Amino acid sequence: MGIESAAQAVSAASVAQQVGANNIANVNTDEFKASSVAFEEGPGGNGVRVSDIRRDDSPGPVINGVEGSNTDIGREMVGLMRNEHMVGANAAVVRAHEEMTGHLLNMVV
Repeated sequence: MGIESAAQAVSAASVAQQVGANNIANVNTDEFKASSVAFEEGPGGNGVRVSDIRRDDSPGPVINGVEGSNTDIGREMVGLMRNEHMVGANAAVVRAHEEMTGHLLNMVV
């Protein structure tokens, strides 16, 4: 995995975090429809990128005749943890690349 693939994955995780944060922020908004992020392989089968942001049109719970948000907090929390691990793993790749570049420059100079 190259540094470009790792940067692409961090960017994809960032988009997923933003979508998840929006869903959680609107958990108490009447008639709010949650969204989710779909990932796909990057160019040439390397890395990961966002393929689509999909709105979930399933109904939320009806309380006193008013439809609530269809946000599933459990699913959102799992997604936030997945994104956190995705960023951490890919940040380690970027860090290792930077360290190797520094060592190579020290050897040449």
